[in-house]
Amino acid sequence: MNLHEYQGKSILKSFGVGIQEGVVVDNLEDAVTKAKELTEKTGTSWYVVKAQIHAGGRGKGTVQETGSRGVVLAKGIDKVEETVKGILGGHLETLQTNGAGKKVNKVLIAEDVYYPGESETSEIYMSVLLDREKGRNVIMYSTEGGMDIEHVAETTPHLIFKEEIDPRLGVQGFQARKIAFNLGLSGKAFKEMTKFVSALYNAYVGCDAAMFEINPVLKTSDDKIIAVDAKVTLDGNSLFRHPDYAAMRDKTEEDPTEVEAGEAGLNFVKLDGNVACMVNGAGLAMATMDIIKQSGGNPANFLDVGGTADAERVEKAFSIILKDPNVKAILINIFGGIVRCDRVAQGVVDAYKNMGNIPVPIIVRLQGTNAVEAKKLIDESGLNVHSAVLLQEAADKVKAILA
Repeated sequence: MNLHEYQGKSILKSFGVGIQEGVVVDNLEDAVTKAKELTEKTGTSWYVVKAQIHAGGRGKGTVQETGSRGVVLAKGIDKVEETVKGILGGHLETLQTNGAGKKVNKVLIAEDVYYPGESETSEIYMSVLLDREKGRNVIMYSTEGGMDIEHVAETTPHLIFKEEIDPRLGVQGFQARKIAFNLGLSGKAFKEMTKFVSALYNAYVGCDAAMFEINPVLKTSDDKIIAVDAKVTLDGNSLFRHPDYAAMRDKTEEDPTEVEAGEAGLNFVKLDGNVACMVNGAGLAMATMDIIKQSGGNPANFLDVGGTADAERVEKAFSIILKDPNVKAILINIFGGIVRCDRVAQGVVDAYKNMGNIPVPIIVRLQGTNAVEAKKLIDESGLNVHSAVLLQEAADKVKAILA
C-alpha cells in the first residue's frame, strides 16, 4: 500500500526520525491559517507547497489547468494562498503518471529547511528495502540526493553504496557509522546521521514496510539530518497488525477497478493487453498470461478468483473485466482441486445468462475433478463459450479469435 508524503513522514516521526515539518490542507480557505500555525511551531517564514499524489517527479511535473509545478516555494505568507491555488484541485502530470494527470486533493505546506548557516547544505539519497535474492534488508544510499537514482546508477554507479542488514540483528552501530563516513560527514552531522540511520531502519521494520525511499535526506546548514521527502510503501499483507496505517489508504489514488475487485475478494491487476484471463491460483495465472503472450495476444489483466468460483463470483469477475474496452476475448483457466470443474462450468453458464450478453468470446479450459462433465456443460450451453481440455488448445483458440 502506497502512502502520501505527509503520511510517510508522520510514521517516520513516530519512530524518532527527523523530518521537515509541515501541515496538510485540502481546501484553499485553510491554507493561510495552517501556514501561520506552522510558523508559530517552527519559525519558518518561507513555505514549500507540495502536491500530494502517488507519483514521483512532482517537482518537475506540471498542473494541467494552471501550468504550476507540483512543488513550489512560497516566499512569504502572502504568497501561500496563490501558490496553493495553483496546485490544489488541479491535475498534476509527471513522468510517472503515464501521460495523464492525477487530481491533487491535498497539498502539504512544509517549512523551508534550506536556510543559511555556518555550513553548506547537502542532499543525500537513502532507501531501505528487501534484497530477495540475499534474504536481507538493504540500506542503499548516495551523496547524489535530489536526483533520479536511476540516472545516478547509470552515470555514476560508484557513488551508490549498499549496506546489508542481518534481520536477526538489525542495523549495528558500526554500520550506521560506516554509512555516515561514506557520505563524507563529520562532527555533529556524522553523529546525527548515525541516529537517523538507526531510527529509519527501526521505522522500516516496525511498520512492516516494503520500501522506504527518502530523496532527499538533507544535511542542513546547522548540521541537522532530516527527511525532506518520504516515499513509503507498506506490505499490504501486514496491515491486519496496523489498523491505524490501514486507515491511511487513499482509494482515490488507485485504479477504481482494482479497488472494486479487492472489495469483492478478487485478486485483480489491470494490464494493457487485449485478452482477459480468469484463473484460480497465482502460479496458474502467470502461466496463463505466458500462454496468452505466446499465442499472439497480450494479457489485459491478472485475475485470481481463488478457491471459489460460483456464479456470483464469476459474474462479478466478468463485470470487472468488461469495463476494459480493449478486451477482445476472455480466457478462463481453472484447475479443479478445491472446487469441482462442473461447478465452475455451471457458474460460468449462469453468470453469462444473468448478464444477458457478453460481447466477446470466452474460452474455458477446465482440468481436474469432473472435467469431463464440465466440458459437456459448456458445449451444450448454446452460448458463445468455447471449451478446451489442454492449455495449448485454449491458446490456439485465443489465437484463432484474434486472427
